[in-house]
Amino acid sequence: MRSAVLREQGATRPYAVSRPLEIESLGLAAPRAGEVGVRIERASLCHSDLSVVNGSRPRPLPMALGHEAAGVVEAVGEGVDGIAVGDHVVLVFVPSCGACRECRSARPALCSRAAEVNGSGELLHGPSVLTDGAGDPVHHHLGVSAFAERAVVAAESLVVIDRDVPFDIAAMFGCAALTGMGAVFNTAEVRPGQSVIVFGLGAVGLAAVMAAAQIDDVTVIAVDPNTDKHELALRAGANAVATPDGAAELVAGLTDGGVDVAIEAVGSARVMAACLELLARGGALVSVGLPHPEQELSVPALQFAGAGKRLLGSYMGDASPARDIARYVELWRAGRLPMELLHTDTVPLAEVNESLDALADGRVVRRLFVPSAA
Repeated sequence: MRSAVLREQGATRPYAVSRPLEIESLGLAAPRAGEVGVRIERASLCHSDLSVVNGSRPRPLPMALGHEAAGVVEAVGEGVDGIAVGDHVVLVFVPSCGACRECRSARPALCSRAAEVNGSGELLHGPSVLTDGAGDPVHHHLGVSAFAERAVVAAESLVVIDRDVPFDIAAMFGCAALTGMGAVFNTAEVRPGQSVIVFGLGAVGLAAVMAAAQIDDVTVIAVDPNTDKHELALRAGANAVATPDGAAELVAGLTDGGVDVAIEAVGSARVMAACLELLARGGALVSVGLPHPEQELSVPALQFAGAGKRLLGSYMGDASPARDIARYVELWRAGRLPMELLHTDTVPLAEVNESLDALADGRVVRRLFVPSAA
């Protein structure tokens, strides 16, 4: 089957010229015990994919990229219950083991076993099942490797959904929705009457805006230097929009002494520091974006004990995927989550390198690929 493979990180831009991802023909083994074979119908391009390409997120190479997708089950390995051939599924990039300390503490998004295998490029139930034309192993990206016609994944990486959910919508529930909405609902636990500011209006940030807008009497402020995204934020439910330079003035005019919750979906220590300054006493900053590993946060320490401010990390929105995806699908079905706003367009997988440029330039929110049209 065909797959987009990265063999070297740190390629120069434009990616349309350097072409860091190559469409290769890979061997894919049959599902082992605990695994499932999936035909990928749609795969989304996310900043986490771009972070692997540009070297911000070091990963073992070669690696078949892609971690946000939806598809149809084609084969089921021994010992898998609750998943059948023909099921429509959303793929999830943290396959919780159910046995580690984090999973036992009802925090499956922080599964330590999943973190280990995701970092090594393996699967939850064994080593890579991907091989290149020379017969050498190819690593999996976050247990999914969705920029491909097919994938074999741990059963724990799948959530079965109703067949009437379009694949263009379903694919975005596996990362953008879980991460952005979960930051609001699970990590910050935003309450009615509070105020929320979201920095960064990519798919994750816009999903956070949508989530906050579901809560009664919440004031939602959306911030991005790209003014083209402001209209999207307003349609997603924001009460007001601003560029970063105008954020402080907007907060002063719409809140009583600062916002209750700030969602940082940029991946920048500088933006995190700016968010802390906009918080009211007792407010919470939720860090969602993935800064480069070398970035460090330097802020006045007295903001925490002196003003009661909190800094909360949120990985995959502190999600329980089976529970949360079902909830978000129902909100979408009821017309309350306009997921369609995140979907910029759908293109063949062959356009993956050009799409990296479009994402890096902020010209797309969620571009989806049709792997069968590679």
